[in-house]
Amino acid sequence: MENPSPITATISNEHALQLASSKGDEDLVQMILNKDLSTINAQGGFYGNALVAASYEGHEKVVEILLAAGADMNEQGYFGDSIQAAAATGFGPYEKDIEELFVNWAMNNPHARHNGDALQAASFAGHEKVVQVLLDKGGDINARGGDHGTALQAAIAGGQERVAKILLDRGADVNAQGGLYGNALQAASFEGRRRMVKLLLKRGADVNTQGGIYGNSLVAASCPGHESVLQMLLAKGADVDAHGGYHGNALHVASSEGYDNVVQMLLDKGADPNVQGGEYGNALQAASWQGHEKVVEMLLESGADINAQGGKFGNALQAACYRGHDTVVRILLENGADASAFGHCGNALRAASAGGHRNLVEMLSDHGV
Repeated sequence: MENPSPITATISNEHALQLASSKGDEDLVQMILNKDLSTINAQGGFYGNALVAASYEGHEKVVEILLAAGADMNEQGYFGDSIQAAAATGFGPYEKDIEELFVNWAMNNPHARHNGDALQAASFAGHEKVVQVLLDKGGDINARGGDHGTALQAAIAGGQERVAKILLDRGADVNAQGGLYGNALQAASFEGRRRMVKLLLKRGADVNTQGGIYGNSLVAASCPGHESVLQMLLAKGADVDAHGGYHGNALHVASSEGYDNVVQMLLDKGADPNVQGGEYGNALQAASWQGHEKVVEMLLESGADINAQGGKFGNALQAACYRGHDTVVRILLENGADASAFGHCGNALRAASAGGHRNLVEMLSDHGV
């Protein structure tokens, strides 16, 4: 009896075909197909199917074998269909006759789960030639879908400045909405890509457009603390108090993260420390919850209402008491925080008790609570 293949002996034909295709093993691919042709479009595994595996890894001969055997070009895998997978890597089976293949199959393919359409996949990966071919053959430069929303946003997220310039020169909408970040400027702001932020602003990006998970570009830049990007956005008229949904506004985010320099920058630009919004209700509660002593002092010096109500714990003192931030609690009490004010836990003493902080219970008792 003939010994079985070391691959097919341990895994199913469907997965064996995908593995062999990803490795470029032409003989094994042909052997599996000869044994069971029904596996050719089987779904599953990392790549999704054999044709996507071969396309993504650039194995031209394997792709030809699979296509000749009837593989479906439009079957979706992790990287989209086979055209999208090839576009994502910028090499492989479609290099020698890429124009014909893109004309016949790529223009109207459904969006992939991650890479979007073929243009977005190529833009994110920085494959200029593929991007140019797709655009020359009528690819929709502003098509929306996938995690990145548009090709321009994909290029920005991937750090592909040259591709971004190509797309803008070819008519990409600089303010198009969609995707994780909402628009290209927010993507560049969050990633801290100064040159791209500058490019987008020069091409007319609206610094105050709302959308995406961060709400606006200023909040997006504040989350990772990109000071130079924040300076650029503020210089272009970014609304310093603009809300960003769940995150509140830029000052709330910077206060929560403890970015002293960013907090000071925003306050110097007129940020209102008492604006309500976000998970913590206001900047002081955000800083108190996280235990950022210096930020708490900065906000109080800038006129933050020490007893402002709202947010997760009702007020800053209860937030600090529940988390056990002794120094912050002391700062708040010394500056007149009302320990009896009602909040999530009732009052500050109950908040400290709920958090299991005996030392704070004693501190509050000494203050007559």
